[in-house]
Amino acid sequence: MDRIVYLDYNATTPLAPEVLEAMLPYLREDFGNPSSIHRLGRRAHEALARSREVVADFLGASPEEIIFTAGGTEADNLAILGTTSAAGEGERRHLIASNIEHHAVLAVLRHLESRGWGVTIVAADERGRVTPERLAAALRPDTLLVSIMAANNETGVLQPISELANAASEVGALFHTDAVQACGKIPVDVRALGVDLLSLSAHKFYGPNGVGALYVKTGVPCNAMFLGGGQERALRPGTENVAGVVGLAEACRQVQASLDTEARKLARLRDELEAEVLERIRGSHVNGRGVERTPNTVNLRFEGIDGRKLVNALDAAGFGVSTGAACDAGATGSHVLVGMGLDREAVQGSIRVSLGRYTKEEEVRTFTRALESAVETVRANRDFVEA
Repeated sequence: MDRIVYLDYNATTPLAPEVLEAMLPYLREDFGNPSSIHRLGRRAHEALARSREVVADFLGASPEEIIFTAGGTEADNLAILGTTSAAGEGERRHLIASNIEHHAVLAVLRHLESRGWGVTIVAADERGRVTPERLAAALRPDTLLVSIMAANNETGVLQPISELANAASEVGALFHTDAVQACGKIPVDVRALGVDLLSLSAHKFYGPNGVGALYVKTGVPCNAMFLGGGQERALRPGTENVAGVVGLAEACRQVQASLDTEARKLARLRDELEAEVLERIRGSHVNGRGVERTPNTVNLRFEGIDGRKLVNALDAAGFGVSTGAACDAGATGSHVLVGMGLDREAVQGSIRVSLGRYTKEEEVRTFTRALESAVETVRANRDFVEA
């Protein structure tokens, strides 16, 4: 296969070699069921316990507050469906989210709305931020839960989570944050943020696919969404993915050891990329510019461009980028950019570039030159060979 310069780290990250090494024993010799009481089962159980401590430390939580899941989508679903189920037919029947949330949150709220729950969707501003003032205006005495993502997957824009969580707590509402795109890129501490529930996914920071976690603050009512055994405090029944959980924990260790250095490197590369693009390519813009963002993400907009054609042209040139989230690949384009007030032409003329641990400085420079050429090609409607 021809080598591709991978610049789509927000979609998924390559498995770190250290993570694979940590997982291998639990795919080979230590394959026991952690609920079994024999030696192999005990080894698996101990691996789960150690991993839970590592993930808890990574988030500033306690081990008993960590529930392992199959990924971020399941964690988001469990957070929202679990807390609403626990609330039953109580007085609090109102939910709030923003219009730039992942579909794993928005789809659940639409489902609950069809079942009689009140739902308010708060609009982000033109830079992609959900302000405390906008949230405060949406809060009601019957609000049960607010769900606002920590970092947007398409623009990288960071939300003022501690302020938003504080506003929710003032009316007695719970606060959940989808931190799938924040963990591994910025420091995340559940106590400092003041959140009640938090979701993460291993494959967004060099861990394996198919494993994630939900932080549930001690005392927060949350019911299981399906039934079975008593695993994961009976909130997520089923035999745990021991190798995956060990991989998640090792990914957390790796991030903790290198986060500051890696973030500085990526922010520098991102800023250089942005500056070069804005200087060299006419009609270019950065969506979400001017507010805090994750250090690795830039969402670029080009006038007179079809972003999908541009992605194909870059793919043919050996560069992997995206138009945004895969779940927004349809004709209507990104709901995130629409939610920020961009018109259809601007939305369809945008692409996302996300850097990562293995991105090299020369690759970014080469990409900028290839991008300039690709924009010219697409604008001129010249043919190119798709990869």
